[in-house]
Amino acid sequence: MQNITDVGHLTSDEDAGEDKMEAGAKREGKSAWDVAKFYTKAFKSDFKKLNILPPDIWCKATDHIKEQIELIKVLEKKGFTYQIDDGIYFDTSKLKDYGKLVKLDIKGLKAGARIDIHGKKLKTDFALWKFSPKNKKRDMEWKSPWGVGFPGWHIECSAMAMKYLGNPFDLHCGGIDHAPVHHTNEIAQTEGATNKELAKVWLHGEFLIINKGKMSKSKDNFITLASLEERGFSAEDYRYFLLNAHYRMQLHFSWEALESAKCSLIRLKENVRTLKRSTSSKNTKNKYAKLFLDAINDDLNIPKALAITWTVIRDKDLANKEKILLMKNFDKVLGLDLFKREIKVAVPKEVLALVKQREAARKTGDFQKSDELRNKIKKKGFTVEDTSAGFKIKQ
Repeated sequence: MQNITDVGHLTSDEDAGEDKMEAGAKREGKSAWDVAKFYTKAFKSDFKKLNILPPDIWCKATDHIKEQIELIKVLEKKGFTYQIDDGIYFDTSKLKDYGKLVKLDIKGLKAGARIDIHGKKLKTDFALWKFSPKNKKRDMEWKSPWGVGFPGWHIECSAMAMKYLGNPFDLHCGGIDHAPVHHTNEIAQTEGATNKELAKVWLHGEFLIINKGKMSKSKDNFITLASLEERGFSAEDYRYFLLNAHYRMQLHFSWEALESAKCSLIRLKENVRTLKRSTSSKNTKNKYAKLFLDAINDDLNIPKALAITWTVIRDKDLANKEKILLMKNFDKVLGLDLFKREIKVAVPKEVLALVKQREAARKTGDFQKSDELRNKIKKKGFTVEDTSAGFKIKQ
């Protein structure tokens, strides 16, 4: 299950500021619904490019307003809510173990609280339902027992998870920044309403670091797949780059590191193609399937699994047929399309001329001209992939 937050996430985790969708609508001169539709489509497209298996269920917050209201009503009946001027809030003091996921120092937070908490009883209390501003109509708002408004960011996840997965479900994923606020509040809502845990296991991915800081739109250091493609990298190149770091470790982005990943992936695919052309029939028992599985089962140690993949390629005592079988099974996890058949296309003479000019620019070190020529080639519907054996032209 993969949920889409298309309403309710405010610009501040402290339940202050504007809804991100409404803010995006103003910025782009569109309706919030159009903005949500555009970015949902883009997100799914990038999902596919990165070879991430699609979920059985895509669910949007705006399609589950009824479920969210019903969950808030349950929490209200059990005494977990209170109302202030701008909405209905969850009273975290009613849960003895609030913050257990990250071992929050609640007493310390209370002692050090000298900031404006916007009318809340406690700094840790959070919005379940926000009222629409007076004398102002939002693009996204709904009627509720408490007034016209919209759901808070956290309630959607609990409501949709309970509907489609029940509770507890097995595995909850997300970024490490979600643990102290968003995931902590999900747990509070679900356990408050059901007296059952939300999920059995939590998996939090660490940050991608760029320019010595967390990658984020607010810091203007955000890189998209489209921007990578503009510089001649594919989604698979980026995926290979990510596979080199354990999910618990921060990964530092640089164009040099991405170029290195691209070259490594090219070499890996070339080795696989060589295996496919081989007529070797030598057979030998090997241990690599178990080693690979052990690495995956060891807290998703993908970098180790990737290293085992290269060991298989380099093992001169292993039959090529076995290598091929192992590579096919490994790639079900790695998702690098190692066996994807390349389709040859007819390349127009004008494109070939641009490619030759680009190669000449690269050889003289004129990378600015090389980039300009690559963009011209792209506008004509082709891309150039640099390999250890030269360049390839793709459509």
